[in-house]
Amino acid sequence: MNIQNTEKEEFKPYVELLDRISRRYREGQAQAVRSVNEAIVETNWNIGQYIVEFEQEGNRKSKYGSRLLENLSRDLSLLHGRGFSRPNLNNMRLFYLRYPICQKLSDKLSWSHYCELIKIDDEIERSFYFQQNILENWSVPELKRQKDSGFFLRLALSKGKEEIFKLAKNGQIIETPEDVVKDVYVFDFLKIPEPHNYSETDLETRLFDNLQKFLLELGKGFTFVGRQYRMMINNTPFRVDMVFYHRILRCFVLIDLKIREVKHNDIGQMNMYMGYFAKEENYEGDNPPIGIILTKGKDELLVEYATYGMNSQLFVSKYQLYLPNKEELREMINRQLDMAR
Repeated sequence: MNIQNTEKEEFKPYVELLDRISRRYREGQAQAVRSVNEAIVETNWNIGQYIVEFEQEGNRKSKYGSRLLENLSRDLSLLHGRGFSRPNLNNMRLFYLRYPICQKLSDKLSWSHYCELIKIDDEIERSFYFQQNILENWSVPELKRQKDSGFFLRLALSKGKEEIFKLAKNGQIIETPEDVVKDVYVFDFLKIPEPHNYSETDLETRLFDNLQKFLLELGKGFTFVGRQYRMMINNTPFRVDMVFYHRILRCFVLIDLKIREVKHNDIGQMNMYMGYFAKEENYEGDNPPIGIILTKGKDELLVEYATYGMNSQLFVSKYQLYLPNKEELREMINRQLDMAR
C-alpha cells in the first residue's frame, strides 16, 4: 500500500474546499469593487446634475457666477474632506453634460475611465471609445494610449459615412479580415527618435520586447505564436518575422516588417508564406491566413498592380514611430463626412 498516495487522497477534499472558498472570496471582492465603482459613478453623475440645474436658474447663476465651483470646492471639502477639488467638480459637471441619461452609463467603466472620455469633444469619437472600452476591457492607461494614438481616427479614415457612424454606435466589431487591419500602425511606444538609423532586426526586437503594447496596437483577438517562424520549402529555409493567431477570425496572421518602401517582390513573398500556412500549418476549422506587410512607406499604385488578382487577405499597411496629428486626421474625416452629405 502506498502511504503517500493515501495521504494525498485524504487531503483532497480539504484542498477542494480551500479552492472553493478562495474562488468565492475572489468573486466577492470583484463584485464589491464593481459595486463601489458603480456607486461612485452614479454619485458623481448626480452631483454634476445638481450643479448644472443650479446654474440653469438664471438669478442664482448671476449671483454666484464663475465662483460657484470654487465656493463648492471649499465648502464641500470642509464638510467631507478630499474628492471635491475644483477640477473634480468640473469633471462631474461635464460628466452630466456629456451623458445626460444616467441609464446609458456602463458599470464596466470606472470614474477614471469617464474622466478620460469626457475630455473628448466630438460626440462620435467619444461614443466609439466608450463602446470599444467595454468590448476590450481597457485599463485607464490603455484607454489614454488609444486616444493619444488616434485609434478611432485611423480606423475612420478608411471608412465611409455609414461605417463611421456604425463604429461610433457599436465599436469595432470584428467579422472580416478587413476589420483587424489598419491603414497606419503607431509604434510610439518603441521610443525610437526620428531621424534614426535602425535595422529590421532592431525594429522586430523592439516590438517583441514591447509585445504587450504591440498586441494592444494590433487590437482585440491577437495571440502571439512565434518570431522568425521557420518554413522549409524544397529544402530552402524561409522565415516570417512574426506569426499571430486571431481567436475571433480563427486564422493565422503573418506579419513581415520593412523599414523601407515596400517592393513588388515583398508582396509575392508574403503571398508564398500565406500559401504555405494554408497548406501546411492550418488545422481543421482554421480559416485562410491573413498576411500584413508593415512598411515605412508604400506606393499605392505599385501595391494595386502587385496584388492584382492575388489573395484578398494580403494587406500592405504603413507604420510610424510617432503619434499622429489628430487635428489633421479629424479634418480629413470631416471632409469625408461633408462630401458624403
